[in-house]
Amino acid sequence: MTEILKASGVSVRYGGVQALADVDLEVSDGELVGLIGPNGAGKTTFVDALTGFVRYTGTVTLDGMDLAGLAPHRRARRGLARTWQSIELFDDLTVWENLAVGSGTSSVSGLARPSGASASEIERALDLVELAWAAELMPDELAQGQRKLVGVARAIASEPRLLLLDEPAAGLDTGESEELGRRLRALVQGGSSMLLIDHDMGLVLAVCDRIVVLEFGKVIASGTPEEVRRDRRVVEAYLGSAGAELVDVTGDGR
Repeated sequence: MTEILKASGVSVRYGGVQALADVDLEVSDGELVGLIGPNGAGKTTFVDALTGFVRYTGTVTLDGMDLAGLAPHRRARRGLARTWQSIELFDDLTVWENLAVGSGTSSVSGLARPSGASASEIERALDLVELAWAAELMPDELAQGQRKLVGVARAIASEPRLLLLDEPAAGLDTGESEELGRRLRALVQGGSSMLLIDHDMGLVLAVCDRIVVLEFGKVIASGTPEEVRRDRRVVEAYLGSAGAELVDVTGDGR
């Protein structure tokens, strides 16, 4: 598979605090890679570094091009799209208009739809997450899981090379999380490439091709879901409720 993203030796410091230390991670074309770790492990900091929101050392390339020195909006134009932990939808705009604003199309002044390719991209994005039926609805008319999918659709409307998902399952119940996983897997099978951050271990283990595990800003494990779920270092990192969930999922306390 063709390598899309390559992060090599990515490190971030906040004053005297080492938030990330020499993190390596790759995502290939048509691949869904999970990034997991306990609270404070550095997962969102890593995405912030990739997208240019924090300073870092090391190298980040997209399709072989070094992104050093590029501002967040320029990285987005290169094809890096992200979602945020908070949904941040405009509740006074329809679902379709939220995508129009978020994907950088012309203004929605007068609540008029823009025409041409941008409209087609938005309609395609809604189709991909199976929310075309909700285009004219207001966000507050949707369930929480559907609102999260609107955020995903808004990101993919720009047709990015890589979609970075930051905690998309936060606040979802089990059924909503399973539905989100099904939609994400379908997007990848349709040719999208993603990096998924989430605390829902069931979701990550079920949908990802590979998983990278962070603890205290360092990679402690990487591999297939089966390899990661049986790694003692990972189980130890998740001591507490998340660790118990991981052991329950694996059925193996090693």
